[in-house]
Amino acid sequence: MTDTAPDLAKAAFMAGPTGLGIAASRLADDIRRAVRGDAVAPPPAVASQAVAASQQSDDPAYAWTAWGDGTAPPLYTALPERNNMVLAEAVDDRLALWAADCGFDDDEIAKMRKAGFGRLVMLGHPDCDDPDQLLIGAQLNAAWWAADDYYADDSALGAVPELLPPRLLLAMTAMDEPPPAGEFTPPLDQAIADERVLVALRSATTYLARRATPAQVQRVCYSTFAMFVSWTAYAAWRHTNQYPPAWKYLAARQHDSFYTSMTLIDVIGRYELTSNLFYDPRVRHAAFQAGTVSVLANDLFSVAKDLEDAQPPCNMVLQIAADRKCSIDEAREITINLHNDLVRDFKRRHEELLPVSSPELQRFMRGLRSWMGGSFEWHNTNPRYKRGAKQP
Repeated sequence: MTDTAPDLAKAAFMAGPTGLGIAASRLADDIRRAVRGDAVAPPPAVASQAVAASQQSDDPAYAWTAWGDGTAPPLYTALPERNNMVLAEAVDDRLALWAADCGFDDDEIAKMRKAGFGRLVMLGHPDCDDPDQLLIGAQLNAAWWAADDYYADDSALGAVPELLPPRLLLAMTAMDEPPPAGEFTPPLDQAIADERVLVALRSATTYLARRATPAQVQRVCYSTFAMFVSWTAYAAWRHTNQYPPAWKYLAARQHDSFYTSMTLIDVIGRYELTSNLFYDPRVRHAAFQAGTVSVLANDLFSVAKDLEDAQPPCNMVLQIAADRKCSIDEAREITINLHNDLVRDFKRRHEELLPVSSPELQRFMRGLRSWMGGSFEWHNTNPRYKRGAKQP
């Protein structure tokens, strides 16, 4: 199909905040103590509510939204389009059976169900009501989260910075199987079969391949591998105790965001956005912004949980607090403002792409907006992000 997009946009991708200075890892203990006093409170158990009418958006698809305990400044967010818990539970039922087949034990499966990956994909993909199709996203997101927690993030679950690169090497191989190499292939296959996280990554990718084109599968794989590169940077920072300035962390985070999950939008929707449109810089930058918006929200919700780790993972709020030697409240407000600016810029980019005469592109752009709204709702109502929560 002929690419209908006009000439590529000349504007460079929006950079991270400037002038943040050099991160000071020596502030980690001070930050931890501060957060214990003023951490973001656990998210409520009910759906997010928009704030007072004086702050209402002029676009019905967006709203100024209270979050956490409502004491922090509101976030400008896309709104979720549905909340079908029957559908979410149907996906989670299937996910639990899959997780058992991958080798996760009953306790891990119970925690996976509590995390609500079925609800995440139900909220993020409102154009699909088929639980078997939504299972594509639930499996991959659960596998990505497991790899992140067990390999990269949570030392209590066995994450060791020095072991991360070789573990991710096998994770890449599990997702994108190389051709046989004689006597050297059986040991590789056995190593993958022996590790439940690797089994999950291989199984999820296999299920994806049955319902997607080869181009879509490779798109997902290579966005995942770019994400893995960022994980190795975080591991190096944690291993050396030399945490990055916020601008460098954000540069890594833009390749390690919910953009990876968003590569599944057209797959789950049962259509295909052509590669030339998917990788058009205007579309890619909009998708990166949508992914970064969601991950900044993730960082905001994760501050207290991250600081309970003996070696806190990188987090935008914590990096800003270290850079500027400011309070958690001040760093949180800076992160909120960045989040809100990126949402507004995503809206602008979306509007600029409306004249492009591709139904698939217009559906995909709406899908990015839907994913932002659904992801925010999931975070804001998810027990994983309550203080003290320990989820896989």
